Amino acid sequence: MEKYLLPICLIYLLVISLIAFGVTVYDKWAAKNRPRHRTPERTLLIISALGGSVFMYLTMLGIRHKTQHKKFMIGIPVIIFLQVFAIAALLLWKNGVI
Repeated sequence: MEKYLLPICLIYLLVISLIAFGVTVYDKWAAKNRPRHRTPERTLLIISALGGSVFMYLTMLGIRHKTQHKKFMIGIPVIIFLQVFAIAALLLWKNGVI
C-alpha cells in the first residue's frame, strides 16, 4: 500500500491544483462579467488550504486577481508555509529524526 501513496498524493495535488487554477480564473472572469456569480473568498481559501495554494497564488499573480487583498497576498503564502512545514515534519518523523 505504501508504494501507492506517493502517486496518489501527486495525482491529488495535480487535481486540486487544476481546480484552484480553474476556480481562480473563473472568479476573475465573473468579477468582470457576472458579479452575482462570484466565488466566495472562503471557498478560494478552502481550496488553497486543501492543497491548491501554490497554483492559486501563482494564478492570482499571473492574472492579477485579488492581488490588492491582504487576506490573499499574505494568507496564501502563510498556508504554503504551513503546508511545507507539515510535510517536512511528517518526513522527519517518518525517518525517526523527531
